[in-house]
Amino acid sequence: MLAGATLANMGEMRVRVRVKPGSRAAPNVVEGADGVVVVTVRERAIEGAANAAVEAALAAHFGVAKRDVRIIAGMTARIKTVAIATR
Repeated sequence: MLAGATLANMGEMRVRVRVKPGSRAAPNVVEGADGVVVVTVRERAIEGAANAAVEAALAAHFGVAKRDVRIIAGMTARIKTVAIATR
């Protein structure tokens, strides 16, 4: 389990995420030195495009469906809390 992740309840993992939108080296998911997961995405933070790309990148990284990943805090911030359903 990631250092920045906690079990909120049975079947859910919460991860602190730092988003880097508009990156050429995207999509990329890597654990940062401080335990925060750094997600780079190509999309800009316009009309939720970056948030959707972050959810898709995390779903691919953790091997879950896109519907199992949701941003629960920080919708307009670069630092977010993401819930990932584990089955």
